[in-house]
Amino acid sequence: MPELAISADKIAFIIEKAREFDVKESATDEDSGSNATDDDEIDVLEDTASDPVAAELTGFIRALNEDEQLDLVTLMWLGRGDGNVDEWDDLRSRAIEARAGYKAPRREVVQYLLGEPMLGDLLADGMDELGMNWTDERTTPVS
Repeated sequence: MPELAISADKIAFIIEKAREFDVKESATDEDSGSNATDDDEIDVLEDTASDPVAAELTGFIRALNEDEQLDLVTLMWLGRGDGNVDEWDDLRSRAIEARAGYKAPRREVVQYLLGEPMLGDLLADGMDELGMNWTDERTTPVS
């Protein structure tokens, strides 16, 4: 089993936040009320440019070091079925090659990951493939 540079706690946090991000939908309440009680809390599920979940997830992933980001991409690919646990080193090598082609790696890795539909589920599937427990009730990462 590969030894990850990123902790299970950090991955669990990203899974939870990515699942919150994935349920966002386009604007459905064009005539929003002045506060949340006016519109039955509908706006909380809308995907807007000022989405705090996207901002938190972006900041968190961007702050990861290079090895942690590489493991995150590799884990997502594992969960997506691009390879199996025995091919971890090959998948990670592909992630290194892909990152080398980026002009702004930290920003582009975040864009790539957040552009992947169902990111949270793919990361969870990757963790399951590795036999790692991530289902802690924690909502904030632990250093």
